Amino acid sequence: MEICSSQHGSSIMWFFKDRGFDDKSIHEMFNKCKRLEGAQRERASENWAYLKSIGIHERKLPSLVSKCPKILTLGLHEKLVPMVECLSTLATKPNEVASAIVKFPHILSHSVEEKLCPLLAFFQALGVPEKQLGKMILLNPRLISYSIESKLTEIADFLASLGLARDGMVGKVMAKNPFIMGYSVQKRLRPTSEFLRSIGLAEHDLQTVAMNFPEVLCRDVNKVLSPNLAYLKRCGFGDGQIATLVTGFPPILIKSVQNSLEPRIRFLVEVMGRPIDEVTDYPDFFRHGLKKRLELRHKFLKQENIACSLREMLECNQKKFLMKFGSFERYA
Repeated sequence: MEICSSQHGSSIMWFFKDRGFDDKSIHEMFNKCKRLEGAQRERASENWAYLKSIGIHERKLPSLVSKCPKILTLGLHEKLVPMVECLSTLATKPNEVASAIVKFPHILSHSVEEKLCPLLAFFQALGVPEKQLGKMILLNPRLISYSIESKLTEIADFLASLGLARDGMVGKVMAKNPFIMGYSVQKRLRPTSEFLRSIGLAEHDLQTVAMNFPEVLCRDVNKVLSPNLAYLKRCGFGDGQIATLVTGFPPILIKSVQNSLEPRIRFLVEVMGRPIDEVTDYPDFFRHGLKKRLELRHKFLKQENIACSLREMLECNQKKFLMKFGSFERYA
């Protein structure tokens, strides 16, 4: 193998061998990171030990290093320590920084001054609450790799175009779902918003979706939203009813038809004996668990021979439900 051609290459190769890497993995890492050819075994060992010291389990280190072998060549006190210390100031839970590094080890190869600080300033300017900044970065550490000018600004402008430009609303959407920034405006977010408009959602409805359920904007129209729409039509819902359902509970377009929507519809019609149209008066019906909420409450109401609407049955918590329809003793 070419990686044995120099003393340093041979030395670092034995570093990998000692830690259980096979020849194929080692070769792939050398192809991925040419800097390994001149890497010092001492530095690699020092960085490996440091990663362990900050809470990364040794069993996860081989996978982490395979993803980003460059980590072993970086200056410990010049790169790794400053980034980890800065990330630690953003963390609110133990092992949060270690978890973020395992998710996206390349975060350690970026500069605190040139990447992380400008990124934090960008989000603050958009209205991201200070307490949410760390959560965003540590939940989706890949954010540090995105260009502020060509990527993140485009996402912010798109969200603003939905009418979210005021009161820091763009920042709040980003904080609620940091993964939205990984999607393409042209290939994913805009087609999804246009699809939602096409089924009858008004501008204020789109804003509600973005603010409360940004994950809906992230899903593929052809693979997810359209098949769910087709299922709702097969159930007999009209266009206006579908718009009402989606407006009332937007995740209805991204829930699994087989595992979520279909079992609930079947239970509503076949077991509860209710007309399917009733869910348009209470779209949150699809939010509730089938076993823990729907079946138990229906069983109780049937035993007590009580008739009520879906909203009355499901909107209240357990305590209020029992106060309204029965008692703790009878329910137990």
